[in-house]
Amino acid sequence: MKNIYLYKYLKCEKSPEIMGKKKYKKQLLKSLKSLGESEHLILQSMTNLMIERELKKNNITFKDGDTFSFKDNIFDYSEDKNVRKLAKLRRQMMKTMNKLVVKNNFKDKEIKFLS
Repeated sequence: MKNIYLYKYLKCEKSPEIMGKKKYKKQLLKSLKSLGESEHLILQSMTNLMIERELKKNNITFKDGDTFSFKDNIFDYSEDKNVRKLAKLRRQMMKTMNKLVVKNNFKDKEIKFLS
């Protein structure tokens, strides 16, 4: 039976065994950047879903330039189960991202895109 490496499908130049430490670290940073962008999109989506529902339900209006602040755990108490599921996914993503950063000893300047 022939070994099929996943790297061929992911368009990596070399197998994981051959990839150098610098290239490996660079690939991890790309992954973290993608996760960070995805996390931001999930947060944006949850906020929009929750606000839209609350605005309709309570007949609340905002004017251009109005702002409001809230704590991150507000999504855990949403009536919308989809918002709660997205919040759970987002927390897991952030936990995984943090573990990757800590385990691989990334310097602040390497991960400034996450701030």
